[in-house]
Amino acid sequence: MKRAFVFKDEKSHKFWWIDYSGCDFAVNYGKAGAHGKYEIKEFESEAECEKQAEKLIASKLKKGYKETEDFDFNNRFYFDDEEIGLHPKTSHPNFSKHFTDELYYDCGDEEAPFGSDEGSDTLYEMTEKLRKKPDLKFCDMPRMIIEDVWGMNYVSVTSLKEDDIKEQLKEDEMNITQSDMVTYAVAFGEIKITGKITAELKENALKAMKRFKITAKILEWGEESNTLNKMIAELDEFKILE
Repeated sequence: MKRAFVFKDEKSHKFWWIDYSGCDFAVNYGKAGAHGKYEIKEFESEAECEKQAEKLIASKLKKGYKETEDFDFNNRFYFDDEEIGLHPKTSHPNFSKHFTDELYYDCGDEEAPFGSDEGSDTLYEMTEKLRKKPDLKFCDMPRMIIEDVWGMNYVSVTSLKEDDIKEQLKEDEMNITQSDMVTYAVAFGEIKITGKITAELKENALKAMKRFKITAKILEWGEESNTLNKMIAELDEFKILE
């Protein structure tokens, strides 16, 4: 359940909203027009979660906040609680609705969008940069993060032919695999944060995951990944384009 509240007087204009269900709730608050701070609270039972949520709501009303029915939950950025990390309630509603598998919040699966060091660091860099410059172009972020932030080389997908990739891997295996992981992390990150994805980035991410699959086959990393297959299918199905 999501409920939003605003406070406005001659000195300040603030917002506060809460999303509570199950054994946890998320709150987001700050100055009107800002992204604000996100926090997650977890409880041992649904009853305790609801009790504490209602207690917070009562406290806000007592301070002069007014509940609003027209708060725009869609046209805003969603960022995770730094202490809790990946969570559906601190993800854009379009993301949590479409990408329901736990793998999208997995911090340990190397192939999951944010489970590898590269994926986790990518989401962190996206969050830091978007808080300062919300108008950054997402399709530029994979190259920007790898080259400008990490000082390494970004290798775009020029072919999905196995022989071509085999030759590329002989010369630049590390940068190729890293480029693919960062590209699809940025794509899923854009949806997680904004609820949308640019058509160019979506196409690049699908190619990156397909090249990553071929790379795994060439380098004999094991059986074909169900995780990657699921991610490719579900990203391809996602239709909300910016």
